[in-house]
Amino acid sequence: MSEAKQLLIIDDDPDFVAGIKSILVKAKYAVDVVHNPKDGLQALKTKNYDLLLLDVMMGRGAEGIMIARKLGKDPKLRKLPVLIITGIREQMAFLFPGQAVHPSFVEVDELVEKPVDPKLLLDKVASLLKTAETRKAKSK
Repeated sequence: MSEAKQLLIIDDDPDFVAGIKSILVKAKYAVDVVHNPKDGLQALKTKNYDLLLLDVMMGRGAEGIMIARKLGKDPKLRKLPVLIITGIREQMAFLFPGQAVHPSFVEVDELVEKPVDPKLLLDKVASLLKTAETRKAKSK
């Protein structure tokens, strides 16, 4: 059996994180959690993850957008699939599901709204991981 996929959740809502982490762990994913953007960036630089689940609204505002933009500028991290999980969308210039009105502002692979349906969450995670593996195989 292959090793569990490594996921990182960056979200400042401990109750929400506990819920989605339990769903992902039950589905046999290895899940790390960080509750602020600074620690999230540090975790991304020190460990290899297969997928990032990222909240938009943290700290002083839309700090999740800052993380997504930094990932896009980092040659190592820009290939990491990002699933934005947020309670807002129109205010941040997003259309559901996952398409930014201004794609050059911030690239995301998928976007889901809180509260997240467990089946939808697992479907999105599996799909993003499969797409990432296909890209990796083609680049070899």
